[in-house]
Amino acid sequence: MSNLSVWEKESFYSTQDVILVGGGLMGLWTAYELKKKNPYLKITILERNTIPLGASTRNAGFACFGSPTEIIHDIEQMGLDTTLEVVKMRYLGIEKIKGHFGMAQMEFDPCGGYECINKDYAHFDQLDEKLAELNEHLKDLTDQDQTFVRRDAAIAEKGMMGFDAMVENSLEGSLHSGKLVSALIQKVQAAGVSILNGMEVVYWEKKPQGIILHTSQQILFTCNQVLFCTNAYGNTLFPDLNITPARGQVIVTSPIEGLKLNGTFHFDEGFYYWRNLGNRILLGGARNADFETEQTTETAVTDLIKNKLTGFLKDHIHPSYQYTIEDHWSGIMGFTENKKPLLSQVSDNVFVAIACNGMGVALTPIMGEKAAELMLLYF
Repeated sequence: MSNLSVWEKESFYSTQDVILVGGGLMGLWTAYELKKKNPYLKITILERNTIPLGASTRNAGFACFGSPTEIIHDIEQMGLDTTLEVVKMRYLGIEKIKGHFGMAQMEFDPCGGYECINKDYAHFDQLDEKLAELNEHLKDLTDQDQTFVRRDAAIAEKGMMGFDAMVENSLEGSLHSGKLVSALIQKVQAAGVSILNGMEVVYWEKKPQGIILHTSQQILFTCNQVLFCTNAYGNTLFPDLNITPARGQVIVTSPIEGLKLNGTFHFDEGFYYWRNLGNRILLGGARNADFETEQTTETAVTDLIKNKLTGFLKDHIHPSYQYTIEDHWSGIMGFTENKKPLLSQVSDNVFVAIACNGMGVALTPIMGEKAAELMLLYF
């Protein structure tokens, strides 16, 4: 750091109480919670890109806490208590977002969430019974007797076809991911958190003066505590955590005249998800068509997934709709083996908060609280 000015060393690059590596939703929410609990902390966020590039601004803009078949699957795999714990965090996270930002500020639309289901679903014949069980489990959380309600007749009303059943969750909605992140950045900076973009941490080490972060920009940072919020990219720094990267590809249509579709929708345990974006359709997913290729941190897009998504549209959107595909992008998610978000202390004063398993929008507000509480125990 000898080529830096005194002014730089004593301001932007001065020793920090906390450095958060990763400026996406997880890093931002954690920084906010740390400042709220201890306003005197010196906190810097290091983000390697000009804006957060993993999934925070590249998701589908869903404010959801779990479709019925996904929750049923998770109960079978993870057990009831663990599944309900994660669903509760998602639900409270969405409520927290709504409490912190105005609806217009992040273009939040309480349009409801829907899951489309076909007769080949393993529990289709017991669907009503399964929904009743889920509603009973969620009643205390959502304060609704029926969180999930059958709305089969609404399939055609919303301009869709090729589904045998549809379940509504009126508590879910959609939002503008870019505006949410932008608003959260402004809130964090107003609290006194410094955000430095274009800083990529390549490794860290402990020294008597603190934790030293080495960046590809040849600038060193020193801090008392560090939290890595690098999601699937964390495998480079922490390979033993075994976070599985998952690329989520998204397409958006041109404006569609007379579009009836309104709401957020899921199919196939969440592997397909779509919503209206004004009078356009946003559709993402299909990574289960090519799991191996989509387990990557590369943000490139592929024709195979694009073709799967466009084929899905043709099969399930009314043929009277005329459109072209105008946008195609991808975001990188991180998955744990047990589908629980990972918050861990990996060394003295070194922490990780990563892998929201495709539910980062809903989970990060609560994960940020938990991360801040854990870190403050060591101050």
